[in-house]
Amino acid sequence: MDNDELSAIDIVTFVTEELQQNYLSNRDNKAKVFEEFLGRWEANDNTIAKVKSLNFEFDADLDWFNVSRPLTLAGLHGKIVVLDFFTYCCINCMHVLPELRALEERFPVESGLVVVGVHSPKFENERTAANILSAALRYGIKHPIVNDSKSALWRALSIRCWPSLLVLSPSGLPMLLLMGEGHGEFLRDFVGAALPYFDSQQKINFSSLPLQLSTDLLPASNLRFPAKIAMLYDQYAIADAGNNRVIVVTNCGVVKYKIGGFEAGFVDGTLNTARFNNPQGVAFLNKNTLIVADTDNHALRQISLDKGVVETLAGTGTQGNERTGGKLGPLQPLSSPWDVSVFRTRDMDMSFHLDELNVPEKTIVLIAMAGTHQIWGYFPEGIIWWKFRKFEPRCCVSLIGNGLEENRNNSYPQNAAFAQPSGLAMSSDYLYIADSESSSIRKASMVDGKVMPLVGGDRNPLNLFAFGDEDGKLYNAKLQHPLGVAYNNIDRKLYVADTYNHKIKVVDTETNIISTLSIKNKDGSTLVLREPSGLCVDADRKRLLVADTNNHRIHIIDLTTYTAEPFILDFKQISSTSETDAPRALSKDSALQLVKKISLLQHRSCNINFVMKLSSELKYTLEAPQKWAIKIISPGLEIKQSNGLLTDGKCSLQVKNSLENIRTEAIGQSDLAIEFSLSLCDTKSCLMKKFMVYIVSERPVEDSPLQPAISRDNALDVDIGIHINQSNISFY
Repeated sequence: MDNDELSAIDIVTFVTEELQQNYLSNRDNKAKVFEEFLGRWEANDNTIAKVKSLNFEFDADLDWFNVSRPLTLAGLHGKIVVLDFFTYCCINCMHVLPELRALEERFPVESGLVVVGVHSPKFENERTAANILSAALRYGIKHPIVNDSKSALWRALSIRCWPSLLVLSPSGLPMLLLMGEGHGEFLRDFVGAALPYFDSQQKINFSSLPLQLSTDLLPASNLRFPAKIAMLYDQYAIADAGNNRVIVVTNCGVVKYKIGGFEAGFVDGTLNTARFNNPQGVAFLNKNTLIVADTDNHALRQISLDKGVVETLAGTGTQGNERTGGKLGPLQPLSSPWDVSVFRTRDMDMSFHLDELNVPEKTIVLIAMAGTHQIWGYFPEGIIWWKFRKFEPRCCVSLIGNGLEENRNNSYPQNAAFAQPSGLAMSSDYLYIADSESSSIRKASMVDGKVMPLVGGDRNPLNLFAFGDEDGKLYNAKLQHPLGVAYNNIDRKLYVADTYNHKIKVVDTETNIISTLSIKNKDGSTLVLREPSGLCVDADRKRLLVADTNNHRIHIIDLTTYTAEPFILDFKQISSTSETDAPRALSKDSALQLVKKISLLQHRSCNINFVMKLSSELKYTLEAPQKWAIKIISPGLEIKQSNGLLTDGKCSLQVKNSLENIRTEAIGQSDLAIEFSLSLCDTKSCLMKKFMVYIVSERPVEDSPLQPAISRDNALDVDIGIHINQSNISFY
């Protein structure tokens, strides 16, 4: 490598790749790998001299969020800093957020780590501070964010893609550049090695930062960041994404059901105890059955209103990266499903039927799989479909798109490509798709899967920056990150939520011409939207419901006069005793969070044995992994293995304690939290059970300010039994 020909950021990229290769090939001795790498930054290593000469800083007068005053990189010296270069529209950037959240929980600011989001916008709309603030609230980002609206730091450091994680040493030198998603484990291990290394050199600053969570510029109503809307007969379903729930209302706005709760989770069960995580898409299968794209749980869920039950149809609760699929039900990992639509057709099995009209139609649930840039299908009954391909009952499989992030139309569905498809609408023969990152609306034939352009985007399939705000035909029209579509089968018009242009537009599907609707309030003023992301035509096809997402409200628009009025929701006529109305901090003895007190800090080591006991109607799903993972661990406690699989419903943790004294202020706090993700079946269906067990230290017998914590050399053995049935999880 000739360093004279490489930029500083090229050198960082090279040493990062070199370190990751060594890390993967020396997993049993990764501590030595990290120590040798970190030593390079203290030695006179000429290969990284150009990196050491870098000098960069945040511009002055930028908007900051989640801090009480602006930060500077110079002021962060003494911390290991992770700069997350992101833009809030990017699905890959969204996937990185849980990885960063887990990193921050393991290494809080006072331990010497700080994560700073550097928002570097793609779209014009993303330069606005209010929109970034709404995104931060929507995604639950709690670390500091700076609005680098002109991408000054991006350009100064020659960052190339979203997301990019730049890791700085305590002296402010770039040590690592991690591009794309999926670096969570590596980053956790690196920070776990870097903090004690630099601490041994007295270079870590353990002080706090002026953190202060930013609040929304507008108060939320009973809705919070509403997403998609679905209709059947006289009722609507609304994905109340910010409240992690789905609500079902009458056409007069009376709330009939609230399913889910404020706190995010991945739990099947009754309508009150079930939990979702940022649900975006909803569709009615019939009047009593709803399908939900449970986006941040990476799952397809089903709500049975008549039975009062929520169950998981597909998805494991964690992000997958498959581009093909084909597994059954909850065995099939998904990646950020963003919308769903229902299509019905007959078997294409070439069989002769005396009366073709009496051949029953079968259901296909179509999924906008934003995370893999594809359209997937879930087949409740199984079917023989395109090219006489047989789909087994309950399988979930990729149908259209090769997984590349492109705006590529093609006669063959597997050769087409999308760029973060986020909205779906069905006509009789076509699936209309809001392809957000290509800023286009496209359609796929339900006869053979052929993908065709409708409006927006560019003829060049690789150009994902052809966005704007122009009415017109086909590629002459320009949109900006559209998220929602709704089809009116009476006049064959397609309504579009042109999200980042804050407009509602309509496409004549016969001519491929799009035009902007001029919508007025009843007083004659112009309706002002903020990032609308969902819409739905009512049963009479005369009105349009619009989810005004960042204004936390629903509008209903007369399609004759284009006059809007608020769609007022009446929550008073539904029982207020559901868990949906409980405080945001769930009770510790709920099915989601179990707490066990043991004298953990008073022993040199502790063996904790978890034993699951299933009720008689349940059993473990064959071939499905039964997972556990450590989510919280206090400083001074050590566990060799942070995640794994249950064996015969059991797992054991060996916890070592290096603390010399008990900090009495820590007594009663969670020292250890383990999350269990179980795939279970009964005689009729499969379901997921996901819950946390918190281990809390008991107060010592001698209640003194400082009590010897390591009072005995013998190990503590604790058995924790957990009983699981259809609707409840408890200790036994």
